[in-house]
Amino acid sequence: MTAKQDEIRQKAFRQTLMSARQTMVFSEVLKLAFEAFSASKLRSALTALGMVIGSASVILVVTIGLTGKQWIIGEIQKFGTNEVEVEYSGGGTAASEHVVNSDSLTRDDEKAVLAQLPGVMYSSPVLETHDRISIGSGVTKETLVLGVSPQYQFIHNLTVPMGRFLDDTDDSAHIKCAVVTEPFAKEMYGSSDAAIGRSFQISGIPFTIVGIFKNVEDFGQSEIADQTILIPYSVARYFTGTDNVKQIYFSMRNMDQVPEATKEVVRIISARHRPNSIYKAQNLRSLLDSAATIANILTVVLLLVSSVTLAVGGVGIMNIMLANVRARIREIGIRKALGATAREIKLQFLTEAVIISLSGGIVGTIIGLSLPFSVRLFTPYVLPVDWRSAAIALITSVLIGVIFGTVPATRAAQLDPVESLKYE
Repeated sequence: MTAKQDEIRQKAFRQTLMSARQTMVFSEVLKLAFEAFSASKLRSALTALGMVIGSASVILVVTIGLTGKQWIIGEIQKFGTNEVEVEYSGGGTAASEHVVNSDSLTRDDEKAVLAQLPGVMYSSPVLETHDRISIGSGVTKETLVLGVSPQYQFIHNLTVPMGRFLDDTDDSAHIKCAVVTEPFAKEMYGSSDAAIGRSFQISGIPFTIVGIFKNVEDFGQSEIADQTILIPYSVARYFTGTDNVKQIYFSMRNMDQVPEATKEVVRIISARHRPNSIYKAQNLRSLLDSAATIANILTVVLLLVSSVTLAVGGVGIMNIMLANVRARIREIGIRKALGATAREIKLQFLTEAVIISLSGGIVGTIIGLSLPFSVRLFTPYVLPVDWRSAAIALITSVLIGVIFGTVPATRAAQLDPVESLKYE
């Protein structure tokens, strides 16, 4: 035999070998995998249970995280994410003129901002004083008294369940009236109803209660406490004897205007005072962004925790597939004897693992999505659903099947056909 003939025979052998390795198409491998899956439905279903729980957990965790984020942001927005608060922080006063000349905020600063900054809906100064109010039986209680304008109600989204809030007539006519909190009214008069129209004294001056107000959840950002009395700003000046105010609030028409408006408020007010005076303006956008960031981080942490369930499900799949390989050693030997390649054996067992994992992922995804949608159908609450979580659950299920099915599939592919045929 010549060298050329030998080379031709080797080439023909390699082509035959390659053809043998490609004889079984993937559809046949898939069919065999489904047959193996159907042959032991109960065992496969129990194996896929871990993936069902893990996939449902991923979707539910994302739903819970989005719900919490939505609630927190909604609560912050109730308090007023459109508002800008400015206050005097110091500077601008020499030691010798500390009391005589101060660069504290005044009502004129408020008017200057309103004249130069478009987009302001509401504004209100805040003049703060404290007084010990008699609640009867010789008992007095430290109470916060705030002098505000009528627009203060809209800036802080205050509700008035009983009576009315302060109006422009109260402020312009210097009427000695007050709006108090529900805890103050109940402690003074036993109930909110009984408090309306009653009088009490602040620094010896009688005030008539015209309304009861409630403050929304403010996350510690408001100056309002349980024992708080609101009176007209013009009347509050009697107690201080000065035009200086503690804070000035501005409410913008649009939340997108708030960051730029915050800078402009400081610029306008600083231009009216001494160069070294310091004015601090703040808004709730930073709190809103921080709340969203924290909610996202918590969601990621919970996702990592729920991924442990998926990993446990993957370990279960690997154990069952290893048991399958041991139980089907003789079958593997027969298939190899009939010409099945190691690649085909490996692909078959890997496909079986993916089918088990993916079937569990699909069922878990359906369960995970059905729960929030059921809440939407049967309750007035609308839980947010992120469809990306369903895609992540399905993709993760496939990856779990591939990762944890590789070891059993490789072990099956490496079995010796002769030894396998002898196996009992």
